[in-house]
Amino acid sequence: MIPGVATAMGFAYHVRMNTFSNAFQSEIVRIARRELKPELQAMRKMLSGHRLEIAALKREIKALVSQSKAAQRAVAPSQAEEAAPPGKPRQVRFKAQAFAEKRAALGITQKDMAKLLGASVLSVYKWESGHVQPRAAQLERIVQVLRMGKRTVLETLGQP
Repeated sequence: MIPGVATAMGFAYHVRMNTFSNAFQSEIVRIARRELKPELQAMRKMLSGHRLEIAALKREIKALVSQSKAAQRAVAPSQAEEAAPPGKPRQVRFKAQAFAEKRAALGITQKDMAKLLGASVLSVYKWESGHVQPRAAQLERIVQVLRMGKRTVLETLGQP
């Protein structure tokens, strides 16, 4: 027997089930879409509302972050030191270029600077070139030497 062909009383005729099934399926899809349309519209409306709220919250966060940064910049360094807990060392920011300029202003060589700091000449070179940052213990000694005047440095080194 051939699929899609039926016989009745000896006559063959084609079954039109394919057309019927397509029409039935498209009608079900149409009805389902009609039923879901109001729900989908409500969900789309809520989604756009949520997106607006998220955008507003992001703007608010951005404004608060900028206010926080401005407030931190407004605090004077002396106030920040007073606010730091006692016994905790002050944070010092090391700048290689400033270190090299101060050494040149003092009129001493890298070898002399190394002698003052109790470090190697190679360490002083690496600090000045910016390849390496000094450790916290060395940083304290660097701060002390940078606060010295030219006479004090030359006296410490034993030069006239």
